[in-house]
Amino acid sequence: MSESNTALDRVVRASNWRFMLLGALALLGIAVLAAVALIQQRTDAERDRAISLQQHTFEVIMRANQLSGAIAEAEAALGRYVVSADKKLGRQYSEQWDRAGEQLERLRQATADNPAQVERLAELKRAFDARGKELATTALYSAFKRDRDAWGSYYQVRQSPARSKLEALLDQIVDSERVLLQDRTRAASALIANSGLASRVLTAFGILIVLGAVLLGWLAIEALSERAVADANADAERERAVELQQAVAEATEQLRAEAGEREAAQEQLRQAQKMEAVGQLTGGIAHDFNNMLAVVLGGLELAKRHLHTGGPDAQRHIENAMEGANRAAALTRRLLAFSRAEPLLPEAVEAGALIEGMEDLLDRTLGDGVAVETRDAGKGWRIWVDRHQLENALLNLAVNARDAMEGQGTLRIVTGGTSLAENQIGESLAGDYVTIEVGDTGMGMTPDVLERVFEPFFTTKPVGQGTGLGLSQIFGFVRQSGGEIGIDTVPGQGTRVTLYMPRYIGEAVAEAAPAAERASVPSDRALEILVVEDDPRVLALSLGALQELGHRATGCEDPLAAPAAIAAMPSLDLIVSDVLMPGQTGPEMIAALNGRIDGVAVLFVTGFAGEADAAIFQGRTVLRKPFTIAGLEAAVEEAMGQEARRAGRAAAV
Repeated sequence: MSESNTALDRVVRASNWRFMLLGALALLGIAVLAAVALIQQRTDAERDRAISLQQHTFEVIMRANQLSGAIAEAEAALGRYVVSADKKLGRQYSEQWDRAGEQLERLRQATADNPAQVERLAELKRAFDARGKELATTALYSAFKRDRDAWGSYYQVRQSPARSKLEALLDQIVDSERVLLQDRTRAASALIANSGLASRVLTAFGILIVLGAVLLGWLAIEALSERAVADANADAERERAVELQQAVAEATEQLRAEAGEREAAQEQLRQAQKMEAVGQLTGGIAHDFNNMLAVVLGGLELAKRHLHTGGPDAQRHIENAMEGANRAAALTRRLLAFSRAEPLLPEAVEAGALIEGMEDLLDRTLGDGVAVETRDAGKGWRIWVDRHQLENALLNLAVNARDAMEGQGTLRIVTGGTSLAENQIGESLAGDYVTIEVGDTGMGMTPDVLERVFEPFFTTKPVGQGTGLGLSQIFGFVRQSGGEIGIDTVPGQGTRVTLYMPRYIGEAVAEAAPAAERASVPSDRALEILVVEDDPRVLALSLGALQELGHRATGCEDPLAAPAAIAAMPSLDLIVSDVLMPGQTGPEMIAALNGRIDGVAVLFVTGFAGEADAAIFQGRTVLRKPFTIAGLEAAVEEAMGQEARRAGRAAAV
């Protein structure tokens, strides 16, 4: 009995030992599981905090890029405003610059928690204000129609210190945030890696404890074994879930980084394309002018040599130099037309009648290999347009069509009328439009050529056969006249270019008589002429040309000194005045003289008048620079004739 009791005691003690050890193992397992859960909770909290910091960094980078984009859009709008002087574009520039200011304020709020970035934002605000003052000055020039000053100011501030500092500060902000993002990403990755390692070690230790508990309690408590297996499976599932979350977080971070890099690359590409367009424009102008100046300088130098040596070819070289100078003057006029800086002299024109009058000119220009077909379906609608500029535009289109057909094919010119909705064609306003369609049976254009067809100096013609200003000049003229232009083309099947000109509802205006038929006063006597010109070289040239024509000319370099010059002259028949001069323009000077020049003819001479309304000249004769002596003589006669007719009408009244 005692032996059985002793054996029972041994069994009980052994059982108690097993249960005590099982309880200890259970408590230890609970502690391990609690540690794993705590580490998991801390890992989740730190991961959420790291993701929040990364999102904040992304937000700062995004705000900086949005600010850079808003500034670029505002400067682009200002460039378009300077080119077109369209008040709507001016308002767009102002609105976009205000939006840029809003983006700057949002960026400042987003970086308020970073002292280093706060200092950069203060510097950025000062650079932004300085840049705004520069651009505002340029905008004011355009607002007061001082287009030459606006162009000069715009090109001067394109790469100003304020802009460079603005871009540098934005780059510093973005670079700083990227460095911060990298540090935070590394810290988050290290934290997750350490937490994962600790979790795996504790999980392994817990599994060993559970296995020991299973071995100790398997004979007594089989249910505990099943529970331990279930706990082990649950731990494994949690571990896989953690790994899956880590993989998703890493993939999300990688996608965000790639999106930011792609956006930055696209912004750099847009900037490069803008700089390429500016470089192409300036390079094309320099190339063509260098060629023409080479002809002028070379011809004059050869003529000079032949004059000194008595050679027979001096006249020929002078004619070559004149041809080069005339080509340069023609290129300047095309540039003015392209930039819409040359004033138009509009009148009521019926397109069908205008094209009918051009048929002989088109036949002679295009040659026998091109058949010209015209059809007028214009309903008798008229347009308010500069007749001469429209004829030049149509002749340019016809020559382009001839070249596209390689001198053989059919050119069709069809006039019509249509109604357009707002923005149906380009930036068209809603209303009635007269259409002039010029179609050919040539090679057509590919999509990449069509995309660049209106770019200045872009041409598909061989070197020396085109300046690349034809279609860009037509585009500028049509837009300046309030119209739009559309192109339909298929490679190998020809091209149709359609001009959409606003219909003119008004009384017909009698066409001006040819210059040869206009009443004028021939210069059969020496005239007393005052020449007002701020450029000394142009003044000397004008005085010499007038004296060569037999007139007595007096020079004046300052329009404000014109009254004193007039008072010192014994008599005055004609004032020859430049238009744009410092202190006072030519029209302003004439208006200020008012009654002091009754009966005195006026001739304006200009090479660039901006988008000036022809009304500022008050119907007086305008001579374009550069001019020949013959052109000056004709302009003097026309100005004298105008004054004679004006005096006759006053006497009749």
